[in-house]
Parts: sequence; structure tokens; C-alpha cells
Amino acid sequence: MLVDIALDAVGSDKAPEPEIKGAILACRELPVRIHLVGPSSELRDLLDEHLENEELPIVIHHASERIGMEEKAAQAYRSKKDSSMRVGLRLVHDRKCAGFVTAGNTGAAMATAKGVLGALPGVDRPALATPMPSSTGNPCVLLDVGANVDCKAHNLEQFAVMGEMYARSVLKIAHPRVGLLSIGEEETKGNDLTREAFPLLKALPIKFIGNVEGRDIFSGLADVIVCDGFVGNVALKTSEGVGRFVRDVLRESLTRTVTAKVGALLSRQAFNDFRRRLDYREYGGAQLLGVRGVCVIGHGSSNDRAIFNGIRVAYEFAHAGTNERIEQEFMRRPNRKPGQGEDDASDATIH
Repeated sequence: MLVDIALDAVGSDKAPEPEIKGAILACRELPVRIHLVGPSSELRDLLDEHLENEELPIVIHHASERIGMEEKAAQAYRSKKDSSMRVGLRLVHDRKCAGFVTAGNTGAAMATAKGVLGALPGVDRPALATPMPSSTGNPCVLLDVGANVDCKAHNLEQFAVMGEMYARSVLKIAHPRVGLLSIGEEETKGNDLTREAFPLLKALPIKFIGNVEGRDIFSGLADVIVCDGFVGNVALKTSEGVGRFVRDVLRESLTRTVTAKVGALLSRQAFNDFRRRLDYREYGGAQLLGVRGVCVIGHGSSNDRAIFNGIRVAYEFAHAGTNERIEQEFMRRPNRKPGQGEDDASDATIH
């Protein structure tokens, strides 16, 4: 049986070309039906051009508006009633699709998802979670990586629960190790937010290993690392920059020093493996945890491979029932303290 996935066809910087190609790749390799959302005539012409009479499970839903990268999240959500994001997320809300993928404006995607789908009971703010490569070969889930600039301690507590469930459901880790990102391992290290969050995470029924430092994101020490969206986004973008730097330096060094054909072939194979482990496009974007539906948000610079992997992540989340499990987890938790649940993160996003 095919799983229906809605795709914002006009979200990326070079849309809709990467979205069309990514949708075609996904339909060829995954048991999915793709619902392209955007200006129907433009999408139909480009789709016909790339398909060349090939029959694939791809349908088009018309949306007359698109949200630009520089637009304010809450304003775009309120004013653009027929945006590709809103139409696509409505398909998820109406259960016509099992998930939604976009490479558009992150803040607008979060605000629209929260407005159209609603937050899970017990979740004050959704969080963006993304897998990060580690030296062990197993990814580490980092969240929040950009949905919430400012957080309170109970937000980090909720992120820990959602991230732990992500690791169990999607990464198939039986007992994920959860760490709190700080500037030192000691419980007393950090700022007011991390010091206040530490005892909350420690009291959770999870395998909390305490504070971890930035270098531990890649060491394999933790399976889940929790932080606020400002810190997480800086860590994510810094990691991507370092990855590109190392990749470029390594390529230059290999080109200059390797001369023998056999050595060149082996070095090229090793380099390609290294590049894939660092390439964000292979991880398919960040999952927005805490909303009532699957929503994957990718880079604006996504190419067709990144779009394909975003669809793959949405399919895996829907297939695993991760959102439903997170909701059940929160339903089993004790009542929250007074004052929680009053946050409004519509404008507290990183674009």
C-alpha cells in the first residue's frame, strides 16, 4: 500500500525543479504517492517534461500563493490562506496525506503547521529535530535546531521526551542516552536555562546522562542532545560549515598528492563515503516534533537528493507512527505545572 506524502513544490531556493526531481526519485524507490502542491499549470508542464510518458503515483494540488524566505512567519500564516504550505498541511490535517515536506521558510512552516495541525496535548512548543553524524556511525538526534529562539526549562523537558521517542521509534535505539547541551559536564555548569532544566530532565523516566558539550554531538556519547533553538541552530550551521571546509580541504589535498591510479580510486571511494556522512542532504531535513501530524522541513538550498530524503524521512515517521507514540507518552505524564501551555512561539522562530 502506498503512503501519501504532500510536498511543497515551491519551497526551495530553486523551486520547483528540485521538488519535481525529488518526487520522481521517491516514487521510483519508495512505496509513496506524492502530492505536489503549488501552481498547477507550472507544475504540470515541468512534471510532464521530466516524466516522458512514465507513469508514477504523483498528483498535483493547486495553491496560488507561496511564502518567501524573508517573510515574517506569523504574518505569512495569517495573510496567505492559499499558500503551498497551508494547502499541503491541510491535506495532512484532513488525513488525505500522512506527512508534509517543505524546503521553504522554516519559521513560516512551523507557524503554519502549529496553526493548521495544532500541537500535541502537553506540548507547549514544537521542536525541530535533526540527526547528526557521529564517529560511531550512528546518528545523534539534536533538538531544537531552530524552531524556538527563547525557551523555558519545561520546554527543554518536553524536547527531551520527544527526542527520546524519536530515537526509539525511528532510529530503533532501545534505550536512548539523552544529554543536555551545556558548557561543561558538571551539573552546576551552564546558564540559568540549563541549570534549571537539569533536574527536570533528571526526573524524567529516560536514560539521562547529564550535561554534554558541543564536541559530544559527534562523539557518539549521547543518542539525543537537547538545547534551545538558538544554540541548536548555531551548532547545526557551524557543523555544516566545518563539514564543507574539511571536505574541500580533503579534496584539494587528495587531488594534489594522489597520483597512482589504484591509490586515486581508493582515496576517491573513501572521500565519497566521508562526504556522504557529513552531507546534510543525506539526512532529509528536520522533523517538526510536537504537532499533530508529520512535518519535515529541509534546507532552502535542497537539491533533488535532499528532497528525496525529506520524503523518505516523512514516510518513515508516518510508517513508524512516531507522532502517535509521542502523544501517548505525553498523555501518560502527570499534569503539568500551572502556567505551562501558555507559550506562543509563532514569532519566536529562526528563519
